[in-house]
Amino acid sequence: MKTYKILIADDHSIVREGIKTMLKDIEGFEIVGEAENGVEAIEQIKKLSPDIFITDISMPEMSGIEAINIIKKSFPNLKTLILTIHSEEEYIEQIFKSGATGCLYKNAGKNEFELAIRSVGNGENYYCRGLSNVLLKDYFNKKDLSNDEKKTYLTFREKQILKLIAEEYSNNEIAEKLFISIRTVETHRKNMMQKLNLESTIALIKYAVHEGIIKVD
Repeated sequence: MKTYKILIADDHSIVREGIKTMLKDIEGFEIVGEAENGVEAIEQIKKLSPDIFITDISMPEMSGIEAINIIKKSFPNLKTLILTIHSEEEYIEQIFKSGATGCLYKNAGKNEFELAIRSVGNGENYYCRGLSNVLLKDYFNKKDLSNDEKKTYLTFREKQILKLIAEEYSNNEIAEKLFISIRTVETHRKNMMQKLNLESTIALIKYAVHEGIIKVD
């Protein structure tokens, strides 16, 4: 049986220890390293050459999504499995677009973890049913929109961030409030401005008021 070298990235040590404990006795799995964020993970990947990279989606300094975007360019053969607690369509769409080989909810059991790891290790994609259902629901919600409506469609997360921007929260405060990286906030802000063809924060706020995303007295 092939042995898969596995690297785990999560900013919570208790989560990393839990995953290591769960996988350590499974034949063919070898935990070769761990990291607290995407930056550290990339350095570990360079040193340890794992076969499979298991990562949390939300981490400080660099998220799992951001790390995978970099990893794909330098390590195209590395299999990536994202762990998440999020079920919002915006998160799930990011996961699919990242090119991750698979994705699991963090509360998945030992059997599903093993199935997911062996699947991605064999070159297959693995997305747990709950995540696939969210993406399909979002697809069917969007498919009947006109081209103009699709262009200006804001996801739930984008609306969350826009509301906080309008309430004068800084990027750093928004990141802390939503448990995402500052870079992710900046990316969402940029994407919203491109979607809406706006060029300033004031214009974003005016849009939020006009669309009823925020209310003014």
